[in-house]
Order: sequence, then structure tokens, then C-alpha cells
Amino acid sequence: MEYKEENIDPNAPIRLNRYLANAGVCSRRDADKYIEAGVVQVNGQVVTELGTKVLRSDEVKFHDQVVKIEKKVYVLLNKPKGYVTTSEDPQNRKTVMDLVRDACPERIYPVGRLDQNTTGVLLLTNDGDMASKLTHPKFLKKKIYHVFTDKNVTAADIRQIAEGITLEDGEIHADGIEYASPTDKKQVGIEIHSGKNRIVRRIFESLGYHVIKLDRVYFAGLTKKGLRRGDWRFLTEKEVQMLRMGAYE
Repeated sequence: MEYKEENIDPNAPIRLNRYLANAGVCSRRDADKYIEAGVVQVNGQVVTELGTKVLRSDEVKFHDQVVKIEKKVYVLLNKPKGYVTTSEDPQNRKTVMDLVRDACPERIYPVGRLDQNTTGVLLLTNDGDMASKLTHPKFLKKKIYHVFTDKNVTAADIRQIAEGITLEDGEIHADGIEYASPTDKKQVGIEIHSGKNRIVRRIFESLGYHVIKLDRVYFAGLTKKGLRRGDWRFLTEKEVQMLRMGAYE
């Protein structure tokens, strides 16, 4: 799948963390950690200073392997349960990369994270600029989850979540919440923009519910429609343009 390239000056210097992200190594945030750890070299020299700029013609090595900015790839995965959302796992658990290993020769990485036991929409790419926009707290993107709890969720608790509850790291409220089934009050649909860790599970746990199953059905305009659990597909040109323009919530 080939996508139209954005108009970028090939001779303009770019930050090293952005270079690594656009080479499909990892997110910009993780790139900063690797730079500080001393595992990144530029033209044979170890670079540990954050904010360092490089040219596309420079030789950049990550763990002694040359990495280059590649053509952009965008893969949408319907993540199954039991996989961790990371590029590599020191505990040797199954990762989402195992599911998309044959998708493309380019290095891609997950945009944001889903818990090991959370399923649903997950984007993987080597477009560091887009990944940064989709995960940065300043650009909070809409996410919709289908929540299955261990007992009926009361109407009072639905209202409470909509109005806002206080967790250990501050107040949070749902942007939208309603029963997901007309007959089963253990199923709730919740719309949220926050990117805080385990936020949906923590919301329900704080009110005495145990989340049995959590499925992300929508992320920044993308859904898993027509995609079986564990399967992936490339984004369409239209979807990529939508994400680039920010034409979504």
C-alpha cells in the first residue's frame, strides 16, 4: 500500500527522537529514553543529548543497527486478549507485533497502549509525527469502549460517571455513557478522551465493579468494522488523510 507523501523539505534538520520515530523504531517519548541510555549513534558518535538535530543523510544507528526513515505504513489491528502492546517485551510475553509481523518490511510500532486483556482498535505505524499527535495530551482523541462488568451498573452510577468522579490522579468524567444493551445492564458503552493509564477500568473499579471484558470499538475516527479479532488491514488513503488533517474527534 502506497500513500501520498506530505510535502517535507528533505534537507531540513529534524530532531533525533523524531527521526527514530519516523524510522519506525519507537515513539518519540521512548526515543528520548533510548537516547539518554546511550544506545543511539549519529555518524559513529554516541548521542545522549535530548533535542539533538540530524539530517536525513546522516547515519543513525540504534543498538548498533543502521535505521532509516522509510515510506509511511499504517496498520489497523483488532487486538485480541492476551497480547501486550509493546514493540518488545523483556518478559517474553506475546506482543501485538507477533500479529502484524508479516504486514510489511518496514518497522512499525503501536500508537498508544491497550492493556494485555483489553481488545479492539489499535493503530500501528512508522509515522512518528502522526503517532505524536494521536497520543499527546494536548490533542486528546475520542475513544469509545464497550465495557462488560460483573454486575448490573446502576443508573445512579451511570450519572455519576457522566458528571465526574475523583480518582487518585484527579477528577475524570465520561464524554458520553449509556447502556450498550437494552436487556443487559452489565454492558455499558463509554466515550472518553483521556489517555490516562487503565482509565476505564479504574473508573468502574472505583464504584465497586469488576470489569470482566473491555473492548475499544473506536479510536480517533477508526473502527474495527469488518475486522475479525486478531486480524489487521492497511488504512485507506482517505483514512490517512483524515488523520493527517485532524478531521475527527
